[in-house]
Amino acid sequence: MRKFLLLLSISLFTTIAYSQTGNIRGFVYDKNSAEPIMFCNVILKGTTIGASTDINGMYNISKVLVGDYTLMVTYIGYDTSTVNITLKKGKVITQNLEISESSVKLNEVRISAERSEMKTEVKAAAIKITKQDMEMIPNIGGEPDLAQYMQVIPGVVFTGDQGGQLYIRGGSPIQNKVLLDGMTIYSPFHSIGLFSVFDTDIIRNTDVYTGGFSAEYGGRISSIMDIKTIDGNKKEFGGKVSANTFGSKLFVEGPLLGNGKSSFVFSGKTSYLDKSSEILYKEPILYFDDKGLPYSYTDLYGKFSLHGNNGSKINVFGFNFQDKVDYEGISELNWTSQGIGSEFILIPGNSPVLIEGNFAYSSYDISLDEEASPLRKSGIDGFNMGFDFTYFQPKGKIKYGFDIHGFSTDFTTYNSVNSKIEQKENTSEFSAYINYQFNTTRFIIEPGFRLQKYTLGVSPEPRLGMKYIASDRLRFKVSSGYYSQNILSTTSDRDVVNLFSGIISSPEEIPDQADGNPYKNKFQKARHLIAGVEYDISRRIDFQIEGYIKDFTQLTNINRNMTSNADDEFIIENGVAKGVDALLKFKSKKLYIWAVYSIGIITRNDGEKTYNPHFDRRHNMNFVTSYKFGKNDSWKADMRWNLGSGFPFTQTQGFYENLTFSEGINTDYTSTNGELGIEYAELNEGRLPYYHRLDASISKSIKLNKNSELDMTLSVTNAYNRENIFYFNRVKYERVNQLPLMPSFGASITF
Repeated sequence: MRKFLLLLSISLFTTIAYSQTGNIRGFVYDKNSAEPIMFCNVILKGTTIGASTDINGMYNISKVLVGDYTLMVTYIGYDTSTVNITLKKGKVITQNLEISESSVKLNEVRISAERSEMKTEVKAAAIKITKQDMEMIPNIGGEPDLAQYMQVIPGVVFTGDQGGQLYIRGGSPIQNKVLLDGMTIYSPFHSIGLFSVFDTDIIRNTDVYTGGFSAEYGGRISSIMDIKTIDGNKKEFGGKVSANTFGSKLFVEGPLLGNGKSSFVFSGKTSYLDKSSEILYKEPILYFDDKGLPYSYTDLYGKFSLHGNNGSKINVFGFNFQDKVDYEGISELNWTSQGIGSEFILIPGNSPVLIEGNFAYSSYDISLDEEASPLRKSGIDGFNMGFDFTYFQPKGKIKYGFDIHGFSTDFTTYNSVNSKIEQKENTSEFSAYINYQFNTTRFIIEPGFRLQKYTLGVSPEPRLGMKYIASDRLRFKVSSGYYSQNILSTTSDRDVVNLFSGIISSPEEIPDQADGNPYKNKFQKARHLIAGVEYDISRRIDFQIEGYIKDFTQLTNINRNMTSNADDEFIIENGVAKGVDALLKFKSKKLYIWAVYSIGIITRNDGEKTYNPHFDRRHNMNFVTSYKFGKNDSWKADMRWNLGSGFPFTQTQGFYENLTFSEGINTDYTSTNGELGIEYAELNEGRLPYYHRLDASISKSIKLNKNSELDMTLSVTNAYNRENIFYFNRVKYERVNQLPLMPSFGASITF
């Protein structure tokens, strides 16, 4: 009875205490542009109560005792701003704040926003990328690019300059989900491998999850790249015009209606690499092409935003990305990605819930026209919509939501004997999730659950993330989960280079296991386990190390050995990726250093043989440095050096004459000349030589007036002209290398 009365008393006291509280929330904006400020600190002056803003610039302080307070916001490089508020019982105050860039130069390095986030979020296998981060990498052609920065992230393997793809901790490109303001982007990188479809100036923030991601994300079994774009300047017109050796671009932003509540953004960039490379290189770079580099692209993006007084907003955006590879007289590849979408944030009047949503329609079409083969093509188009609800609590938050995807695929190709292979499917996906984050003094615990409903079945996917804050400088983290996906690439994990990368849905008819028992799932599955340590060595130096295991329990691949309609079109494999990634960062006012070392082992098993896929790079190291110097730090020098062990390849055992029997049974084999046939050794048991490349750039900024600036950049890719192998032509017995030394010059005017 005494225990019951004690518990009742505690409950009544807690209820009375909570009844005397309220919530404070709002957004923090840049005073000059009205763009949201991410990861700044908002506190109640004179207390330890506060919160950090998210990627939307939103903060939320829950269960605050009623009374009068001074709300204060602080952020590195900005002046402190304060406002007085009065919090009443049971009320939710929405208080937006504006802060201005500081006119006083900082004399010491402050704790970064990224480090502050590390103490409030699990963030296992997660990298945050901002525009400022991308500017630390040598700029190829004078413009920073997301594709170039992705290559230095721990756990990421880049397979080459020409047709290069990104493989993230053992996952192939189709197993990496790329989101642009909630919309799925099916082809984020151009064929040249050095440029993405995204203009750096439109990117506010990019979160890259190389594995173990929370229940908020689904539909892929390897990684997530979540890109958020800017809303645009709501007060003044501005932009950038740039041109360089390889391309040019235009970026503009500004108020739309002149009321400070609406804005627009437009970006257009194009490449003329196919033309400029003819001037740079007098000799053919590729043995079959005498016109330089056959790559070109054009990317267009537009967006307008409308904001409410309380921070609610709606955005509408659209894009058109095009890519072309023209090997004149041999083959021509074209792909186009188009889309239109909308995202919104709703702030209910007196509720601690944040509502987010998105609607989108997109398409991706690719074709390959070869001189001696029929036209191959692939297309995917469809829609997606989703709603997310975030409920803020004093020691954490609950986030839940659902997504609906509907898409159709159309794929046509031909195998080695010109037998037609095609698939046309209409597919739907439904998913729902819940994610709970609970923070204590020492622990951050984040359990979650996602349910993926495909046309071919259901996938229940539990997730868990945890972080132990051992001290102010030392943290331990772990994450795990189950993952699935319903689409696959028309390329195979055995393909070394294949620019024709179509997309199809998981087939309904798949082969049985080796023992004759059918597979439980028609879609692909994986399990992740990640553990790591974060250590702040000093105020300037951060160190992180992570170990990971990705168990790909079911993978569907195109059957490259199919020779008749009796053969299976697809093969079912499994695989394991495991490794360790180490990252060391140094950052001061003038000097930035980023050093990464990765060791990993990737295997695949087709039921008969275990092999290493072509992207199994055992050792990979990146060293990046950026240094500012001169008057007002107007000069900047950047360098990146990459060293990687050799990729696996299948060796040649010998050659033979392959008779084609072009006249059927009437063919006279004694007088017919056959084609050259190749006898291969065991799959991928050889190793190519080590890869290494140095890129460097130097830039100068000149202030033209109060609002405009001229930037000039001189850069060089593959500075010491390393002959890194691209592939070996077995028929002509010729080695084809990656790109040689590539100098470039670029200039831009920001206004």
